[in-house]
Amino acid sequence: MERRGFLKNAAVTALLGSSVAACEKAEQSTSAVSTPASKAEPTMQQKTIEWKMVTTWPKNFPGLGTGANHLAALIGEMSGGRLKVKVYGAKELVPAFEIFDAVSQGTAEMGHGAAYYWKGKSEAAQFFTTVPFGLTAQEMNSWLYHGGGMDLWKEVYEPFGLVPTASGNTGVQMGGWFNKEINSVTDLEGLKMRIPGLGGEVLKRAGGIPVSLPGGEIFTSLQSGAIDATEWIGPYNDLAFGLHKAARYYYYPGWHEPGTTLECFVSKKAFDALPADLQSIVINASRVANQDMLAEYTARNNQALKTLIEEHGVDLRRFSNEILAKLKVLSDEVVAETAAKDQLSRRIYESFVSFRDQAKAWHDISERAYMNARG
Repeated sequence: MERRGFLKNAAVTALLGSSVAACEKAEQSTSAVSTPASKAEPTMQQKTIEWKMVTTWPKNFPGLGTGANHLAALIGEMSGGRLKVKVYGAKELVPAFEIFDAVSQGTAEMGHGAAYYWKGKSEAAQFFTTVPFGLTAQEMNSWLYHGGGMDLWKEVYEPFGLVPTASGNTGVQMGGWFNKEINSVTDLEGLKMRIPGLGGEVLKRAGGIPVSLPGGEIFTSLQSGAIDATEWIGPYNDLAFGLHKAARYYYYPGWHEPGTTLECFVSKKAFDALPADLQSIVINASRVANQDMLAEYTARNNQALKTLIEEHGVDLRRFSNEILAKLKVLSDEVVAETAAKDQLSRRIYESFVSFRDQAKAWHDISERAYMNARG
């Protein structure tokens, strides 16, 4: 009996000991989850974060405005509703060309636009939208993601307290809408044309007068004669803007914008305040939006072009080889001079040119060779 009593008591003691240990372990686990160090772990108690995105585009404008909407929706979906972004079109919260300052100063947490609009802040910013006769959309993404371009872009925006992301691409754009035929370089002299960035500097070098206008002001300016010509994007957007009602001649190719990257920049202060998983969602949602916009333009541009020609009688023209050759010479001069303005611009230029040359060498025997063979 004593032996049986001893064994019984020992079993009870062991059971109690294991139960206590399990409780202590559970308590330690619960305590660990509630510590600040685990804030990146999603919990049911986390509050919703609400951000504002200001854009340079008209509200809900096809391609660009809807691209900003798509990015905001992606962030909301991928975060399970923990980060909600409200999109404001141009002039809804701030004017189109003031979104850079608005995000830098904390009026909004995100801005959706194009880096060449901010050349007044930094000449180097222009390289991250597009360069005349430069990189295509595929090459631009390759440079940014795998060629060091994104690190340089972050360096440009760092003094302004902004984190840049690539959030869309139009592909090769059209050369623009003109109210007269452009048969030679001399036809560009005195031409008032809405054309931003480095392309505008090239036009100026050719004797034209570049004008900077946000998208929402283009149609009325062209229709009223305030400008003689405009580039915008391509058939999908140009049809939606009704530019065919204000000019007859539609030229290609878009030498000035061969692979135009759209951006979403984020307040660094707001970004740093996010837990790690939401930071990752913002960055990767931008990459998804970047790819989706290019796919949309590729899918819709040709049908829109057919509509412009067949239903609206648009006169489609190609720039002559003479014009393109002259613009290429002037572009090389403008880009090199821009690069020489400061050390950071020089580093970006060297990176850009080096990547362009190696991408061209590969595409000569891949993409270009295949396109030529396909016919």
